Amino acid sequence: MDTYDYIVIGSGIAGLYTSLFAREYGTVLLLTKGQIDDCNTKYAQGGIAAAIGDDDSVSLHIKDTMKAGAGLCDKEAVQILAQNGPKEIAKLVSFGVNFDTVHGKISLGLEGAHSKNRILHSGGDSTGEHLETVLSNSVYQTKVLVKEHTLVKELIVNNNKIEGVSIYDRNTAETKQIRTKNVVLATGGGGQVYSHTTNSSVATGDGVSLAFLAGAEVMDMEFYQFHPTAFSMSNKPRFLISEAVRGAGAKLVNSKGQFFMEKYHQSADLAPRDIVARAIADQMEKNDSDCVYLDIRMLKPEISKNRFPSIYSFCSKQGIDFTKDLIPVAPAAHYMIGGVRTDLNGRTTIENLYACGEIACSGLHGANRLASNSLLETIVYARRVVESSLIDFQFSGKQKVFKETLNMESKEVLKKDILGPSLLDIQQLMWNKVGIKRNSIGLSSAFKTLKTWYSKTIAQENDFDAQEKVNLLLLASLIAKSAEIRKESRGAHYRTDFSTTDSKWEKHIVLSKE
Repeated sequence: MDTYDYIVIGSGIAGLYTSLFAREYGTVLLLTKGQIDDCNTKYAQGGIAAAIGDDDSVSLHIKDTMKAGAGLCDKEAVQILAQNGPKEIAKLVSFGVNFDTVHGKISLGLEGAHSKNRILHSGGDSTGEHLETVLSNSVYQTKVLVKEHTLVKELIVNNNKIEGVSIYDRNTAETKQIRTKNVVLATGGGGQVYSHTTNSSVATGDGVSLAFLAGAEVMDMEFYQFHPTAFSMSNKPRFLISEAVRGAGAKLVNSKGQFFMEKYHQSADLAPRDIVARAIADQMEKNDSDCVYLDIRMLKPEISKNRFPSIYSFCSKQGIDFTKDLIPVAPAAHYMIGGVRTDLNGRTTIENLYACGEIACSGLHGANRLASNSLLETIVYARRVVESSLIDFQFSGKQKVFKETLNMESKEVLKKDILGPSLLDIQQLMWNKVGIKRNSIGLSSAFKTLKTWYSKTIAQENDFDAQEKVNLLLLASLIAKSAEIRKESRGAHYRTDFSTTDSKWEKHIVLSKE
């Protein structure tokens, strides 16, 4: 049986960066269910937040992150992020990442809820794609073994300790087990659980499902961040319109041509994402419209086209010239704030199982992620994951939590259905009942339906699509259940029947398998 010191699952920036560091200490196998660049990283336009500006400071970055997190950020996790950010940016530069500059200095942009210009970009609005390219090239130049088109079917755990993984290799049509000392989950988010998302088609929550079924705890699943501005036009693909566009001066207008964000928050168009997303949803409902619009026409055309080349190119292909036309936008599922519970070193509640990137939940982002902290999180915590793997494993999560166990198998004798619900069935249920606005009736109904679907649905052996659907059903169930438990509104979680924040819920909801 093949054996490695590290198995890293996922090929976004978290998986690539972790693999590069891990290779210094042992053999590394990187597994990805698609090609190495099939991930959310390459769609990240906004950039990386780091306090490197002359008028900025680590303490200000900490303050902004804590404020955005609505009382649930783990302060020590935030301090680690902000303090190590500048050092890790320098490391990225050493790998060959070229950040955009003006007059020889790194150019810093502004995004919502940031008090200073601290967003680094590469290639304008193509930061994620540039990072993915540089890091994947670096991985290929090392002795990291990369296996593409490989589905991880199960984490092999004995006495709460990782021993290996079970995989299906689509290249060879072979199913086998691989032994390892350490597994790092870097599988990203699960945006495909919603009918409207900015995520890649591969973002199906596989890592959360694998970890939960293996016995690991998951945390904060109710906090799913909806990006306020995804391109929204009938029969056209969703496409992220970066928050940096508003940071550059663009304004939101409703279907009547009225600016409206000043009515909702003192920071107007640069308010935290949850507030902007709900404001847009409110305007769409009030005006019976499918979208609102982003007006960037106040910028000089040559400036906006050079600053946002990917967005300009996409809009042009859809018949929109944003130097002259308004951009139709609406909220879409964007970032999974919750995930597999970790401590400050990426350790999960299963020995030698780690998580890094969007799948990990240390409490860093609290109830609402501050824009552009996610890419920084991956590069800061990837190093900590590898360093902690070199010492005795001891999970040290200290969050204040509310714990509940779940039995996802039905007590009834149900006939298994190979097909199960359609992907669209799952997505529409989640969007309608577990979306931007929620309530008890919808959440209870959604969870009951999802649990029944999950208990009845099976994936045929080695069927990638069917396994993804089963994973999505479990992910959706965890989100719905957590949202039902949290009887308040906080950050990205908004309930119309509990519309205020309640200090009794200043704690994290943790779920585990019964």
